[in-house]
Amino acid sequence: MADLSQNDWTKQLNADNNSVVLDVRTQEEVDEGIIPNAIHIDIYKGQAFVDELEGLDKTKNYYVYCRSGGRSGQACGIMDQLGFNNAYNLKGGFNEWQGEVAHQE
Repeated sequence: MADLSQNDWTKQLNADNNSVVLDVRTQEEVDEGIIPNAIHIDIYKGQAFVDELEGLDKTKNYYVYCRSGGRSGQACGIMDQLGFNNAYNLKGGFNEWQGEVAHQE
C-alpha cells in the first residue's frame, strides 16, 4: 500500500492500463459526486465490504479514495491483508480532488 499525493495518484492512474478506481465512501457521499468510472463499495458495510473486495480481480492496481484519506487508508490495509498487491491511497481524498467529477443519475 502507498499513500500518494493527489498529483502522484492522478499521474500514476493515467499511466496505468491495469487500474481500477475504488470509492469507499457512503452512498450519501457518492450522491454528491464520484470520480468518473470508479466502482463504489462502502467500507462501513463491514463484512459485506470484505466479501465484495474478495470478488475483485487481485491482479489489478487499485486507486482507492474516500472523503479525506482515512477510510481509504484503512481499505488499502484490508486489501493488503486479502492479498491485493497494489492498492494506492489518495491522500486528502475527494475533498482535495481537482480532477473530473461525475454525478450519478
